[in-house]
Amino acid sequence: MSMGNGNVQTLGINGLGRIGKLSLWHHVGRKAFDEVVVNIGRKAGGSLVDIAHYLERDSTYGSLHGFLHGCSLVNGCSIGSAISDVDDESGTLTVNGVKVRILREHRNPLEIRWRQHGVRLVVDTTGCFLDPTLPADHPSGSIRGHLEAGAEKVIASAPFKIKNEESSVPEDAVTTVMGINDSDYDPRRHRIVSNASCTTTCLAHMMKPLINAFGAPRILSASMATVHASTGSQAVLDRLPKSGKTDLRKNRSIMNNIILTSTGAARALRLVIPEMEEIGFIAESVRVPVATGSLIILVVNLGEEVPGMFTRREQINEIYEQAAELDPNGYLHYSEKQNVSADIVGLPRAAAIIEGHETHTRTGEMKIELDRVPGIDQQVVRALKVPRIQMPVTQAVIYGWYDNEMGSYVNMLGDRTVSVSESM
Repeated sequence: MSMGNGNVQTLGINGLGRIGKLSLWHHVGRKAFDEVVVNIGRKAGGSLVDIAHYLERDSTYGSLHGFLHGCSLVNGCSIGSAISDVDDESGTLTVNGVKVRILREHRNPLEIRWRQHGVRLVVDTTGCFLDPTLPADHPSGSIRGHLEAGAEKVIASAPFKIKNEESSVPEDAVTTVMGINDSDYDPRRHRIVSNASCTTTCLAHMMKPLINAFGAPRILSASMATVHASTGSQAVLDRLPKSGKTDLRKNRSIMNNIILTSTGAARALRLVIPEMEEIGFIAESVRVPVATGSLIILVVNLGEEVPGMFTRREQINEIYEQAAELDPNGYLHYSEKQNVSADIVGLPRAAAIIEGHETHTRTGEMKIELDRVPGIDQQVVRALKVPRIQMPVTQAVIYGWYDNEMGSYVNMLGDRTVSVSESM
């Protein structure tokens, strides 16, 4: 991945929630863009000074100054500030030497003044505009509104959600995960790019080495559960659900509960790894009360082909260790340490950190009664004189950590953003 400057000089970011704020941190540190224009679409605080206060401090990652420069040990520890030249009238401030402009007027993408500010590339981090089939002038807003407002390309920081089940992803839209299928992005054809999700990103980097090593036909089935950190959509305290909401658990306090929920990772994974269409796959999610740092527990069932030579945990770990060593981008990490979630928070560009210490395998026999298999001619079964076959199957359990905010997802999103910029 090239780390140099792209052809786009001004980056647009729509939204200043968790991903928007941390994306701004990423880009003012990386300095691939001369200016960043951030649209929040509403008044916030008393003035731009209050927005700067929000940008400078973070309860999870500490201060922006510390993130960029570490702790200066001159006469003790100097806190410092990475933000200067705050001008409420013009809506501008300087962050680590990068000019940042805050727009506070329009929430509908169609009305945001990207063209006026020279923005050709926008990263939409709101999570509100994820249906690429909706027209730019849709009453509820559309991701295509950014294109009508002056942007040439839009990157969504979440998977597409197409409301009409009969519609398919348009020809000018694509889903990519860096290090997996980022080359599927065609700058001549694609105008809208989904960067998938943090969970899909980790899961893709866990599944791809196994598919490369064993081949999809040998993977009989797979399932995953993500033990996921809390997100801004969850309630701090119990609250009444909104009208029409069917998942009542998301309205329960994330501070006090383990909460079962759903994930679209299985569906999105098929978009970035086509071989997954051949593999039966289930994905589940559990939310836990930590600020960031999540874990995927992946269970894979492998059909064994050589009698007496069954897959062992050492082989699984070797697959991941070699894949991590050969990863040109360093997205896949392999660890023999006994980690906890705090240990991987902020780890740069770590799409997945395989916890090799906890890899487990167990081989058993799958017994198949041939006369009960649908579609088999019973005359053929009687002619074989073998009423039952036994097939060895190895179940492997693999653990993969990921920082669902900055370390994994935002840094990967930053790489996607710069790579799109460089192709414009």
